[in-house]
Amino acid sequence: MNTRQTFLSQTQSGPYAPLRRPAMRVGISGSGFIARSIARLISGLPDFNVVSVLTRRDTALSEDHFPDGTVTNSVDALVAASDIVLECSGDAVHATEVLVRAGEAGRKLITMNCEAQVTVGTALLRRGYSITEAHGDQPGCFAELAQEARAMLFDPLVYVNLKGFLNLTPEPDEMAYWANKQGVSIRQTTAFTDGSKLQLEQVLTANGLGAGIARQGLVGGTIKDLADLDYLAEAAFESGGAISDYAVYPGGPPGVAILATSEQADSYPGFMAIAKLKTREGRAYCLLKPYHLVHLEVAKTLRQVTRDEPPLLTNGLSPTVTSAAIVKRPLPAGTLISEGMGGFDVRGEAIEIAGNADIVPITLLDGARTRHALEPGAIVRDGDVDVPDTTAAALYRESLLPISGKASVAVDAAH
Repeated sequence: MNTRQTFLSQTQSGPYAPLRRPAMRVGISGSGFIARSIARLISGLPDFNVVSVLTRRDTALSEDHFPDGTVTNSVDALVAASDIVLECSGDAVHATEVLVRAGEAGRKLITMNCEAQVTVGTALLRRGYSITEAHGDQPGCFAELAQEARAMLFDPLVYVNLKGFLNLTPEPDEMAYWANKQGVSIRQTTAFTDGSKLQLEQVLTANGLGAGIARQGLVGGTIKDLADLDYLAEAAFESGGAISDYAVYPGGPPGVAILATSEQADSYPGFMAIAKLKTREGRAYCLLKPYHLVHLEVAKTLRQVTRDEPPLLTNGLSPTVTSAAIVKRPLPAGTLISEGMGGFDVRGEAIEIAGNADIVPITLLDGARTRHALEPGAIVRDGDVDVPDTTAAALYRESLLPISGKASVAVDAAH
């Protein structure tokens, strides 16, 4: 009996059980490690089939990693073949073109692409497209853990992204070494290392779960034990509401934690199972998901969208946080920023939109050119660079406008 037959023979129930219906057609936008891993997962699911894979490379370079005849360079072919389009290219500008075309065609949209969500997710949501971020990556893990926490009458206070290491200004040769060792691109490795990816994840988490940030760039900090997170709880209390943040936890699990308060849990002071969740100074309870299995958890999202359930996580209709680009090294006038996210010119930081509507998100800086010299630490703003004219740039600016009544109606109709 093969994997698919074994899956079909199981008697499962619950929200993530296989769907008893003809297999849904999934198109994947992206052909890198994550896309390959997702395709491998779907090959073991009885209720979904990978029917098209969009790549910007020579198709011959990717054909061995996907089902026969599925790899294409055509967005139209991807959209026409699919019921669900799963975008995981990691490129906000490219992803926008795919998501707009697929959304206009009425396809269900899943992203494992916080870059795209933060940049254009709000605009696409306002258009009434069926869009959600996936389970598995940190923002999706926060959304799922928050649902569990609230079901147990915990009130989320801090969404803590747990990282093992950060270096805000890594060197190219260092990144080349680790990229080769880990089997991912230098650009991905750099975005992980300098915190740009982390900051974008926390921007999406804040916007999607109704939180804020305590300060530009987040509070951060290094801990030796999860019990040492009282300082983040205190930052949330001082902010007057829930915040999205992170902690560097060397040797800790690569997962997510939610600091929360609970009158219900407080009413059982002697119950050891609850008492052990308290931070050292007792400022909050710490709920932990000690893993994020990225591509493996996407099966949950596929089944949720097929059942027309509410989205797991979006960037929201009225986001309050975005990702600024912070200059890493001196940039003379006329410098071409070939790579924004994951490059060596700038890195991303979470920043409040209020008072900063003129910042240029790091996701839009590929191919931008500086108008004048920029010094390290500067925030890149509209007057500092010429940014390529893209659909993503236009939709980002659109998302900063107050939501219209028409957009509200479109979203209500879609959900």
